[in-house]
Amino acid sequence: MSPSTYNQARIETILLKSLQEGTVAVPSLLLKLYRSLQLSEVDVMTLIHLISFVEKENNSFPTLDEIQERMSASPDAVIASVQKLIRDQFIAIDEQTDMTGFRSEVYNLTPLYTKLAKGMAEQQLRELSEAAPTQAAQDDRVKNIYTTIENEFARPLTPMEFETISNWLDKDNYKEELILTALKEAVFAGKVHFRYIDRILLDWSRNRVSTAEQAKEYSQRFRQTRS
Repeated sequence: MSPSTYNQARIETILLKSLQEGTVAVPSLLLKLYRSLQLSEVDVMTLIHLISFVEKENNSFPTLDEIQERMSASPDAVIASVQKLIRDQFIAIDEQTDMTGFRSEVYNLTPLYTKLAKGMAEQQLRELSEAAPTQAAQDDRVKNIYTTIENEFARPLTPMEFETISNWLDKDNYKEELILTALKEAVFAGKVHFRYIDRILLDWSRNRVSTAEQAKEYSQRFRQTRS
């Protein structure tokens, strides 16, 4: 066997053994939120190794030397990282007593998971609060369309008519100004009913009319060609 073939076989054997040992379940939230939690890459790797020791090797209290051996960071950086994680309450050191009365210390990772859950909840609340003004503005636009059409029709709208307006906005993506301009065109033509408004909007869509100003210009040209 040539040296290159031997080395390849050796590497494959090592990789196969590593894969057979299993993988570590790293919380995806840790990878998503570590920057916002003021954690460095060294801190993240320290946490990942602690998770590996606890979950895969049943070693609940690895020594600093054991952690350092697996990391490329300097010993001082690893020590500083562990101290920071304890100080900032990402991990804790608990004391436990077994059935024989023997006491030992263990790393408690629950504070980490608590912070990740809290961080995710805060992120979702921020996203909701940012979306709230947009949703409120959308609700106001819809309400304005309903009210304006009801005033022109001089009667309450039916459930089917409400659904038609919703389809204009959500499925056809017609702008509020375009719908109200189509309503004015229908009133001007003396044909105040939904089918006529829908025909106007469809005609404008086919002719790439997307704003109220374009609609007015299009209608003027249309009337001029018929006069």
